Amino acid sequence: MKRLLVTLFVSLAALSAQAQFQSSSAAADAASLVDALKAQQALQAPQPKAPPIPQVQLRQPPAPSSAPTSDVFGTQLFTGAFANQGPVQFNSDYAVAIGDQVQVRLWGGFDYDATLTVDPQGNIFIPNLGPVPVLGVRNAELQRVVEASVRQVFRSNVQCYASLAAAQAVRVFVGGFVLRPGLYQGTSMDSLLHYLDQAGGIDPERGSFLSVQVKRGDEIRETINLYDFLLRGTMPLVQFADGDVIFIGPRQNVVRVSGLVENAKRFEFTQGSFSVEELSELARPLAQATHVRVMRNTGAIRNTEYYPLKESASIVLQNGDELEFTSDKKPGTITVRVEGEHDSVQEYVLPYGTRLGELVTRIHFTERADRSSLQLFRQSVKTRQKALLETSLRSLETAALTARSGTSDEAKLRKDEADLLLQWVDRARKVEPSGQVQIASAAARDELPLENGDILRVPSKDGLVLISGEVLFPNAVAFDPDLNTSGYI
Repeated sequence: MKRLLVTLFVSLAALSAQAQFQSSSAAADAASLVDALKAQQALQAPQPKAPPIPQVQLRQPPAPSSAPTSDVFGTQLFTGAFANQGPVQFNSDYAVAIGDQVQVRLWGGFDYDATLTVDPQGNIFIPNLGPVPVLGVRNAELQRVVEASVRQVFRSNVQCYASLAAAQAVRVFVGGFVLRPGLYQGTSMDSLLHYLDQAGGIDPERGSFLSVQVKRGDEIRETINLYDFLLRGTMPLVQFADGDVIFIGPRQNVVRVSGLVENAKRFEFTQGSFSVEELSELARPLAQATHVRVMRNTGAIRNTEYYPLKESASIVLQNGDELEFTSDKKPGTITVRVEGEHDSVQEYVLPYGTRLGELVTRIHFTERADRSSLQLFRQSVKTRQKALLETSLRSLETAALTARSGTSDEAKLRKDEADLLLQWVDRARKVEPSGQVQIASAAARDELPLENGDILRVPSKDGLVLISGEVLFPNAVAFDPDLNTSGYI
């Protein structure tokens, strides 16, 4: 009995120890799970963002654009093409400036090869020679100046060669009436248009194309008229220095030109009055222009004047005038072509207003000519036939697309019908009318006025009758005077 109690007590103790161990293990596992969940939540929690790195915006030249939309003459210069930096090429008149780089090579008794920068005193320093003044020396004279300095030290057995290697980088102010005034970087050899194009060009509504000033301090170094470049291809070479200013002044007097001219633009002029003859050099009227209409916009009343171009030297224009070059010609002669069965010339030059009967009397018909069935083809009639055909097709399209349907099945049928109809309309639009005028049976045929470009066709008597349409055997049948219409059918 005692042994049984001892065994039972030992078993209970073992079970208790095992339960405590499992409890502690479960607690440890729970604690570990809690720690893992906290760590995962910490990872998933939003992290504080680092402050953004500031981006430096560099001013880039605009990309070349398409044709300008403004009607001001000269805006076609500023599409971005001049803003792109091109290779630097030195001309012979280029004057060496501070900051330029000069390549110097010496060989023979003394060897030396280096690229030297012109210092603020205007010199380049060559070992064993000392400073050599080159500021303001023309590019064509640079070799002679450096060689003369070398000869003062090395009288023989030393050869030299000097050339410009790089131009000074400069910053030029562009101000006045431009689209983007500012400070722009380039080289001293870049053209005026390079800096203007970087600034977006001259403001077409406010800026002047006739007075572009290049300033250095208080001094105006150059005044450039961009019309000279556009019309004559002349552009003065300006060598820029750091801090130079390109200034665009206000626009001056303006006139607008339209009509029969090569340059239908708005033009600027400086003086208070301007003649049509001077304006014609800018606008370039076409050969067919004979007159000019001038609309005066000054004052409270708008007046219109009309002059022949031969008086252009005496027609004075004012600021705000509008001009239209026109062709005011009376027709003198017309040409008519005759084709078919005749032995005369095919092209007739006739006075304006000639009647058909007068032309028929000049034609030498052949024996096979069918004078009673003359055919006339006219370009103006062809144009009107085309317009009438387009009107009818448009009405047919509208009727097909706006037809109403009562049921879904009917709507589907109408859609299929409209698709077929639209296909037919597209084919019909490709048809070219002939422009034929029916004159065979006209009583007053000979009184019909002829037009320039008319074609008169003389058919031939071929002895055939063509039968077609709703017949069993469409065919051509030899002419038989004993048969009537029913007989041929």
